[in-house]
Amino acid sequence: MATVLVIGGNRGIGLEFVKQYLARGDTVIATCRDVSSADNLNQLQADNDNLSVLTLDVASDESLLAFPQQLGDTAVDIFINNAGVYGPRDSVFGNVDENNWLPVLRVNSIAPMLLTQGIIDNLRKGQDKKLLYVTSKMGSIDDNKGGGSYVYRSSKAALNAVVKSIAVDLSAEGFTAAVLHPGWVQTDMGGPNALIDTQTSVSGMMSVIDNLDGSHVGSFFNYDGNIIPW
Repeated sequence: MATVLVIGGNRGIGLEFVKQYLARGDTVIATCRDVSSADNLNQLQADNDNLSVLTLDVASDESLLAFPQQLGDTAVDIFINNAGVYGPRDSVFGNVDENNWLPVLRVNSIAPMLLTQGIIDNLRKGQDKKLLYVTSKMGSIDDNKGGGSYVYRSSKAALNAVVKSIAVDLSAEGFTAAVLHPGWVQTDMGGPNALIDTQTSVSGMMSVIDNLDGSHVGSFFNYDGNIIPW
C-alpha cells in the first residue's frame, strides 16, 4: 500500500482522490486551507484511521514554509498537486491586468514548484516516487483554438513547463513526474454542465498514475490516458 499526499483534498477532484485511494486501502494525507471547515474530510477522517488532514494554504508563503514541519519525516510515495484556481472569468483581451493575473500564477504555477522543493526529502523517502500535477487542456498551446482566458491558460501552460523540468531534473533519482488533465468535470470550477463526474475523472487519472513509469517523463495526460499535445 502507498502513502498518497493530496494537495487541495477538501472538495471536488481532490476529495474524490482521497475517497478512492482510501477505498483501495492506501494511506492518505490530505491538505486544505481550513481544517475546521472541511466537513467532508473531517467525517472521512473520523471513519478511517488511514487518513490524516493537514493545513496548507498554497497562496501563503508562511504556510508553504511551515508545511514540511507538519509532514515531519513521513515518506510520501505519490504526490498529487490538485490545488488550483481559475481566476477572473472575464479574462478577455483588454480586461487583463497584473492584479488579477499574479494571484493565479502564484497558486497554479509557482506554489507547486515551491511545495515540491519544500517536501523533496519526504518524496525521496517514498517508494513509488510519482509526482502528479493537475493541469488543464486549456494550458495546451496546440489545443488553443478559442483564444481568451489569458490568466488561466497562461498559469496552466506555466505549470506544464515547470513540471516538465521537474521531470527531467529528478528522473535520475527515479522520480516520474507528469501533468494530468482531469477532463471537464462537474465541480465548483467546472460547473453543472460539465461532461463527466468526479468519480469518472479520478478513477481514470488513478489508472494513469498506476501505469506511470520511466518512459513517461514529463508527459501531458488526459484523464483517460491519452496524450495531450503541448
